[in-house]
Amino acid sequence: MEKIIIIMVDSLRQDHVSFYNKGISPFKEVKACKTPNIDEFAKHAVVFENAYPGGLPTLPVRYELMTGQFTLPYRGWGPLNPEEITISEILRREGYICGLVADTYHLFKPGMNYHKGFHSFQWIRGQEYDAYICSPPKKRKLDDYIKSNFTEQWKLLVQQYLSNTDEFNDEEDYFTARVVSESIKWLERCRAFKNILLWIDCFEPHEPWDPPEGFDTYTDPNYRGPKLILPMGGNVKDWATDEEIKFIRGLYAGEVSFVDYCLGKLFSKLEELGYYEDSIIVLLADHGHPLADHGKFLKGTDRLYNELLKVPFMIRFPECSPRTTKALVQFHDLLPTILDLLGLENNVCSMHGKSFRRVLFGEAEEHRRSIISGYYESVPLVGSHELTSERCIRDKRWSYINRPTGQPDELYDLVLDPFEQKNLIDENKEEAGRLASSFGSYFKPMKRIIKGIQGVYELKYGGII
Repeated sequence: MEKIIIIMVDSLRQDHVSFYNKGISPFKEVKACKTPNIDEFAKHAVVFENAYPGGLPTLPVRYELMTGQFTLPYRGWGPLNPEEITISEILRREGYICGLVADTYHLFKPGMNYHKGFHSFQWIRGQEYDAYICSPPKKRKLDDYIKSNFTEQWKLLVQQYLSNTDEFNDEEDYFTARVVSESIKWLERCRAFKNILLWIDCFEPHEPWDPPEGFDTYTDPNYRGPKLILPMGGNVKDWATDEEIKFIRGLYAGEVSFVDYCLGKLFSKLEELGYYEDSIIVLLADHGHPLADHGKFLKGTDRLYNELLKVPFMIRFPECSPRTTKALVQFHDLLPTILDLLGLENNVCSMHGKSFRRVLFGEAEEHRRSIISGYYESVPLVGSHELTSERCIRDKRWSYINRPTGQPDELYDLVLDPFEQKNLIDENKEEAGRLASSFGSYFKPMKRIIKGIQGVYELKYGGII
């Protein structure tokens, strides 16, 4: 194995990949999303059911993947600093040609530095509300994409996206299609090199959910309301009807379908050029995306459920024996694993992550006993100056969510209740306590006292309840 190709997609829920969902939709009113091209890739890969990010969202995840370091206890959203050592810098020193193709505009905002160490990098501009086009859209009217109860700031964000995409005429103009097209060109040009790394970073199916014509087959054709491509994140019942919620969920599924279609072209080219024969190919998402499963759209510190945390994660390599594994891994384990597969494991001694090579080769079914995930910090509670940060600790069976002061913690049985509807915190405090004790005060605000539904607690200075 001499070549590495990492395919990162943004905000792709595991239950919207049909290899995982087996035709079962999380929403009764929207048909199950189908992803035939990802499914075909998965048939030839080691597929992980329990691969989790540590620190959320977009940039902390990339940091973990690119450095093999954990972010959650000490690092939030921020740039790659000059002294930090990335996958591209490590492999560059080992003689690899390293390329990056991305439309994830957070990577290339001024000062973010996520292209550090790459020989070549190509940015596809205009995603989401990238400050790209300053003129108002001419082809589409803003009023067709918003509601009167949207905030003025939110309306401006929608307008920015419409401006950025105003000149789109067909599916080839859309972002993922362009990322794939440029990635294929890079792979063709660099096929002759013995050692390469290509990092492909697709921002879709991140919102706004605006699939090209022909890929919106998951929405009701009789719907006549506004095309809410960028929903707000507050309590959904405050601003959306049931019909609108259904429509938005359909838009997301359509966006996923388009991403799968584009990846199909990439997979075909990888096979045609012979990359399947000598490459480690990783396909993953940084996180999922809440679709009002628990009352809210969009990501948030109070939404640490399967819809946000469970992602597709699969690795294909020449010696691969395809299978599905339930082994628990975290994203900062990926870089040590890649280096281990390449015979460069002597580079990983200072990394937080640890190689799961033995899982890939079927020599082990366990890697981690539990994982922890969350946001580094969030906004202060109402009436408080204290920053809150929620944490989710889970194993293969249980998911424990540590809530801020005054809110009950949550515990879910992921086997019997995969949609996390019944909080078992009072019935199973022992399980919650076991998980809570898996990670110490280093991961504040984790605490070993479990707050039940009926409990009222006060946070003392220093983090002890």
